[in-house]
Amino acid sequence: MRVDLLERLEGARRASGLVVAIDVFRAFSTACYVAAAGAARILAVDSPDRAREIKTAHPDWLLAGEVEGQRPADFELGNSPSEVLAADLAGRTVILRTDSGTPGLAACGRADELITGSFVNAAAVAAYLRSSNPDLATLVALGAGERTRAQEDVMCGMFIKNELEGYPNSFEALKRFFRGLDGAAGFFDPDNAQFPEPDFELCLDMDRFGFVLRASEAAGNGLWLDRVEVSGSAPGPVTS
Repeated sequence: MRVDLLERLEGARRASGLVVAIDVFRAFSTACYVAAAGAARILAVDSPDRAREIKTAHPDWLLAGEVEGQRPADFELGNSPSEVLAADLAGRTVILRTDSGTPGLAACGRADELITGSFVNAAAVAAYLRSSNPDLATLVALGAGERTRAQEDVMCGMFIKNELEGYPNSFEALKRFFRGLDGAAGFFDPDNAQFPEPDFELCLDMDRFGFVLRASEAAGNGLWLDRVEVSGSAPGPVTS
């Protein structure tokens, strides 16, 4: 297995093989919390207008996510693990739309198979890749849009790559580094209620979940993210 690491939307468009779309703060961390909360399904869409159209057709489904970092007034949940933990999602279908994660997921059109990744399920992602053992695995650190890289996404991609290739990792050192990132500043701003401080810890709760979220087409309405349980998540080098 060859493991490549690409960045931003350009990288998502180029990514091929078994692709892991990474968004740590917060889309694909939030999505894992939604799945763990017992949601029936998650539908990832790339635009708020499309999310609202689907909601109109399915009024019992829940809207979750953000537009420019803020939860729209007509969304039931923000892009926030804290909000998810406080909600009753059992048996519900959740429409997820975020600024970077879900458009980045939609851009991975060349993927043979597509899953999401974050620190909350990093070991499960590595184990899934080992088990699948594709010729090519592409890790995409989505960042924010076309030009802005997100160090936390890059570092998550490097962490997973190191796990696969048997190189040492130090997550605690990374976590201290993340506190100083621009992408984490909102969590520590008391005036920014849309970025609850507990979300920082929840997004970095290493290996909290033993599953991956695998994407599949939803008949032109976005991508379903289905929970796939993963066994054998102990770290170890990849076999080629």
